[in-house]
Amino acid sequence: MSIVVDKDNHFHHAHGQHFALVCPSCTVLSHLSPVSTPRYEDLQRFKPKEVGVVFRCDACNTPIFLKYPVKSYADDRVELSSNYMEIERPMEQFDFTYLPEDSEMMFREALTCFSHNAMNAFASMCRRTAGQVFRDLGETGKMKIFDQCSEIRGLAEIDDDTFEVVRRILFDSEDGRDSMPLINPSQAGVLLEFMRDILYQSYVRKGKLQQAMMMRRYLTEDAEYGSSAAGGGPRR
Repeated sequence: MSIVVDKDNHFHHAHGQHFALVCPSCTVLSHLSPVSTPRYEDLQRFKPKEVGVVFRCDACNTPIFLKYPVKSYADDRVELSSNYMEIERPMEQFDFTYLPEDSEMMFREALTCFSHNAMNAFASMCRRTAGQVFRDLGETGKMKIFDQCSEIRGLAEIDDDTFEVVRRILFDSEDGRDSMPLINPSQAGVLLEFMRDILYQSYVRKGKLQQAMMMRRYLTEDAEYGSSAAGGGPRR
């Protein structure tokens, strides 16, 4: 199957209106709509070996950039191979301000793997990150995080199979390599949200609260000092 750009600049996909893939942004299997395609005249003039096409995810409206090899040039059409390559995935963002150095380093690497569609490498780095968190917080903290994950499961209505994959990745022994399950993009998206919540609750929330309380005490003390100064010293 192939894709065609005809002389009237119409873009014909081999799958018609049923072209879909797992969106790298929302991780939903969604239909993609072409929003920017190469001009037939430019293709015939420059004859590139590869061309880029911009699609829009119908689920979240995020642009997705795909690169296609050119199969052939004809007088009335340019035929592209259906074997595309994703050329850009939005880098996942996270507030690392309050994370310990080791946890920050590991989760940054995890996000890099996710953004490059290396989902099983992403899962491995999530396991290492979670292991570091558990070492920081101790066994009691680990059990608290497990309860937190169970709550997320209920609130988000996560299916049993997906939760079991997440549970094995995060809570099985780091040394138990045989217990590390393979993960698909949809499950990786769920795992990412679990990791965001774990790190937020474990470090970011605490850090922000401490900073807010410190600022509150500073403002209170400053106000008290200002009031005292305004009252002046003893009268003569």
